[in-house]
Amino acid sequence: MTDTAPSPVSPETVSDPDPADLAPTRAQHQLQRVILPRPGDPLKVRSLYVDEGKAKRVRSSGREQATVAAGNEVSFATYFNAFPASYWRRWTVLDAVVLQLEVSGPGRVDVYRSKADGSIIHVVGTTTRGDRQTLEFELDLTPFEDGGWYWFDVTADDQPVSVHRAGWWSMQAPAQEAKLSIGICTFNRPTDCVAALQALAGDQAVLDLIDTVVVADQGNKLVRDARHFAEVSETLGTRLRLVEQPNLGGSGGFSRTMYEMLQTAATHHILLDDDVELEPDSIARAFAFARFAKRPMLVGGQMLTLQDRSVLHTMGEIVARDRFFWRAAPNTEYAHDFAKKSLRKSPALHRRIDVDYTGWWMCLIPREVVERTGLALPLFIKWDDAEYGLRAGSHGYPTATLPGVAIWHLSWSDKDDTAGWQAYFHTRNRLVAAALHTPHKRGGRLLQDTFKFDLKFLIMLQYATAALHHRAYDDFLAGPERLFPILPTALPTALEHQGDYPDGQVIASSSDLPLPSMGAIKAERFLTPPTTPLTIGRTLLAALVHNLRPAKPQAKDVPEMNIGAQDARWFLLSRLDSATVGTADGRGVTFRRREPGTFREMLRTSVSTHIRLYREFPELSARYREHLGELTSPESWARAFGIPADRD
Repeated sequence: MTDTAPSPVSPETVSDPDPADLAPTRAQHQLQRVILPRPGDPLKVRSLYVDEGKAKRVRSSGREQATVAAGNEVSFATYFNAFPASYWRRWTVLDAVVLQLEVSGPGRVDVYRSKADGSIIHVVGTTTRGDRQTLEFELDLTPFEDGGWYWFDVTADDQPVSVHRAGWWSMQAPAQEAKLSIGICTFNRPTDCVAALQALAGDQAVLDLIDTVVVADQGNKLVRDARHFAEVSETLGTRLRLVEQPNLGGSGGFSRTMYEMLQTAATHHILLDDDVELEPDSIARAFAFARFAKRPMLVGGQMLTLQDRSVLHTMGEIVARDRFFWRAAPNTEYAHDFAKKSLRKSPALHRRIDVDYTGWWMCLIPREVVERTGLALPLFIKWDDAEYGLRAGSHGYPTATLPGVAIWHLSWSDKDDTAGWQAYFHTRNRLVAAALHTPHKRGGRLLQDTFKFDLKFLIMLQYATAALHHRAYDDFLAGPERLFPILPTALPTALEHQGDYPDGQVIASSSDLPLPSMGAIKAERFLTPPTTPLTIGRTLLAALVHNLRPAKPQAKDVPEMNIGAQDARWFLLSRLDSATVGTADGRGVTFRRREPGTFREMLRTSVSTHIRLYREFPELSARYREHLGELTSPESWARAFGIPADRD
């Protein structure tokens, strides 16, 4: 081990095997390649592939070849190259795997494993010769019920050691033949979509696995007109199926790819967002995992942060049934930076994580699941992936988010999709999903939570967002029969009403308005958050009283403060009459102005609507559950797509 090991290493073997006994005889089906960084990847990104510690940088002539400099030791205990043994132990039929390496140069290869608590154990090791040789290590999966990884380290003696190829293999072939299809939903991101297609087409090992690629193009900036589309289309050939349709949101685009998949012989279908950066081997890994699964199951990719690429933003999520909202799965952490803390130094990353669903930035769904449970709900965006995972689980199809299977995507901490037009879909679709899956007669704490959100947005002077919530309540109360009819118009309607109030209108810069009227000393005092139940309650009560009083006349034109997006907290905005607030993407500001009359009317509406929601929720839940099959059937979606009923 290198000097970066977090704890003493316990041995499991007494002596090294003879290299002659490690000849290749057992590897049958590749599960996961060992891959190297791309040329030009910064040091932070390299930490996802190689743990170089204080060693000289590993040299590589391709994605699968690595050379360790003389006198150095490098570990492959990394996110993309360690083997997540506990997941394979829990969910697949395999009881052992094979690590196969082609190496040359005098040195050592040592195999380690971790336990669920992150402690490290040496498993086996051997010396390597100067000439090129193939090594295979048969590794038991039995000790990994609760967590743990396998990995290997390479030590070079007085000459460099090269790993020409390495990977993790099964000792048996999958029980059945399988065919893979990919579904990409895109809206006005032709360049990003083509980049994803190029990533798939540019890796021959991955391309050989793919039977069909379905692109559901819902924009007016067409993928087929994008630069390089012709070349990638030629490479994909008959595999590529491009369909163009009106914008029906993520649920409509992904459902279209599922619908088209059902017209093929594909046995597994992977959904991919259009604005992701893809590590192509993730496709092969998810497919291999699904093929060896004990039962058909959903396999998700984890999310790495696109703007800070060594950061694992989310490992997996669940839906908390008490208030029916998603949150991090137990024993996970958000935003783990591998450039700051390697896998071996991160005990929390060694425990196996169980989830309710996986995000549709990358999600494998077996054909059997689609045939039995249907396509997505017609929700446009938000909650379609979470609801699908819950629905699949209720039919006995589990979900796993598999470490080492990942995409880079813009994290939700880099945007605020709870405000503005997306607030409508967040709220309505949360209610729909809860009506279908909550174990509580009246939703548990769901309605208490939605009312608290209404109140929060009102005292934060976000009247446009509160109004969109109210529209969402009305459309939910209208019942399941309304979902398909408003699918094409839900977004234009939300966008049309987003600007009904000042906080829904984006201004280029706070410099376009007068300087703030509040002095720096008073502003600093307002930034101090309440920290105890007493001070929180006192601040909230004062906020409610303040919002009922008349606003200062000058506040209509002159903001009291300029507030950055990260500082826009309820205890601050609730004390002001006006303020500019930066948008999450940093591209502008909104000018929020307190309107006591609007506050009173919206608060009254929220109270009366929540009383009605509480009263009618049991009946609505029964209606949504009764209509679920119709809402998710291929036939219903075909009508939404405008596909003739007699299509072959």
